Amino acid sequence: MTFFSQLLTHADKSFLRRLFAIALPITLQSMMFSSRGLVDVLMLGQLGEAEIAAVGVAARATFVTTIMLVGVTTGGALLTAQYWGAGNKVGVRQSTSLTWMIAMAFAAMTVIFFILFPEAIMKLTTDSTEVIHLGAEYLVISSVSMLAVACVASIAVGLRAMHQPGLSTFFSGIGIASNIFLNWVLIFGHLGLPAMGIKGAAIATVISGAIEVGCLFGYLWFTQHTIAFGVEDIRASLVINRIKRFLTLSLPTTFNFLAWAGGLFAYHAIMGQAGVQGLAALSVMTPVESLALAMMIGLSNAAAVMVGNQLGANKYGPVYYQAWATVILNLLIAIVVAGLLLISNRLILDAFSALTTETRHLAEQFMVILAVGVVLRSVPMMAIVGVLRAGGDVKFCLYQDLVAQWIISIPLAAFAAIYLGVEPQWVYLLFLSEELVKWGVSLYRILSRKWMNNLIGD
Repeated sequence: MTFFSQLLTHADKSFLRRLFAIALPITLQSMMFSSRGLVDVLMLGQLGEAEIAAVGVAARATFVTTIMLVGVTTGGALLTAQYWGAGNKVGVRQSTSLTWMIAMAFAAMTVIFFILFPEAIMKLTTDSTEVIHLGAEYLVISSVSMLAVACVASIAVGLRAMHQPGLSTFFSGIGIASNIFLNWVLIFGHLGLPAMGIKGAAIATVISGAIEVGCLFGYLWFTQHTIAFGVEDIRASLVINRIKRFLTLSLPTTFNFLAWAGGLFAYHAIMGQAGVQGLAALSVMTPVESLALAMMIGLSNAAAVMVGNQLGANKYGPVYYQAWATVILNLLIAIVVAGLLLISNRLILDAFSALTTETRHLAEQFMVILAVGVVLRSVPMMAIVGVLRAGGDVKFCLYQDLVAQWIISIPLAAFAAIYLGVEPQWVYLLFLSEELVKWGVSLYRILSRKWMNNLIGD
């Protein structure tokens, strides 16, 4: 049989139905998560550009932490998906409990770091006293929400592995709704409370996170859900071999995610050399980009579940062609999303009323580059998140990202911005150079089949 006939055989309607059934709730949850940053930027954007820049930088710092926590939970996600594929429910529950404990430990460390050094973090990207002060105030308070992120992320990966991502998505909806309402009350001073501006946005983030965690965990334990672990599960999972296997998968991925997210923070620092306007335009792009990539993120995470299930059940033949099908599908969706971004460019930016004429013009140029970036990111995203990591190929993914981002893209953009004085839009375009490297390398790796590993066999 030819490659394409194998593709159609193994990635049939049944496979695509299951893929989208998992992907759509994850996509919605990703959009909800992105909308939190967007809501803060939109609401604070009515106050001024300094507030937009401040919350953009501070949110990028907490995003680095969020990405680290996603990296930590990835080890649990890979193991849980394969336990579920093998029909081991006890393994699913114990894997989730171990994921939760390790994620909470990492979250606690980052909260302490943000509370102790908020101004130092802000100074990495800007020398504007006003932006530093506003961002530090936001960062100290909002950092506490990282504990909620750890709780939700550790449960979410377990639910995805069980093909039940809709549950965590529903409770994320509750968190988003409460965040919007609390932002309205605390930023602008409604219902008899004082207007607290950027400080109010930070407090709203923390409270809404606590509400989401309380509702999610309360539901799981009240209904005695399979994934609702107890003290016995925690004790059973605290075995040296299990912890070692978990960390073997999680630590390279965590470092990978940290390096990648740190690279995004470095991009903010590079753009900060262009002044507050470039930083404000980039801060506007950040939540828009997250929303634009949401469907591809959802599909990539869904593919990781499907690939993990198949590998856990030792079905190596079909999974190879299903992997290629998901890569092609992600590219097609990216082309559609990029077209929508170009069409709605000005309509989206109309929502940011506080932007000056110059910053607005710069943001319009950024939006065109973002549309190109969405297409470029689609293939490496699926290849890395949906395929290679699902088979435990975490070290390869780490080395690839380090080279593409830190050795090629960041030095190239920094040199252009600092030494050549290139305009912000061209610096933004250079940020995409890492994706070109990943295209060739990640696709070649899928072709090699070296990523096809069963991770749960003793």
